[in-house]
Amino acid sequence: MIMVLVKKITAEETYFLRQEILRKNIDLPHTFDGDLDETTIHLGVFDDETLVCIGSFMKNDIEELKGKQYQLRGMATSSEARGKGYGKELLNFATNELRNLGINFLWCNAREVAIKFYEKNQFKIMGDKFVNKVGPHYKMYKSL
Repeated sequence: MIMVLVKKITAEETYFLRQEILRKNIDLPHTFDGDLDETTIHLGVFDDETLVCIGSFMKNDIEELKGKQYQLRGMATSSEARGKGYGKELLNFATNELRNLGINFLWCNAREVAIKFYEKNQFKIMGDKFVNKVGPHYKMYKSL
């Protein structure tokens, strides 16, 4: 039987999937400001003992939302593990962790190709589409 586990990991443990999935052939760093902050939470989903999905949750406020906020950054699932529910597991775990900290909102800059995934996980679009080096994005948020 395969065991799926979501747990806290280090910033360094996120770097391989960030580089491989989110930054491949893109001239942007795979390390983020805030990676090493005490308030930042890095999570990983392990299938058996293989890290298959990651996300980093950073204390960061935007003016559109009123209340305590965290930003989801660098969410990635390995190519062979996509579509198996690992991202949902990661977000459910993160939502519970953040609620326990008294956080009101989780927000992210979602790639256009990931909008449906975030909508299925109770995120809503706020504002207009914007484009950066990675491509089209929308700001999205979820009430906790």
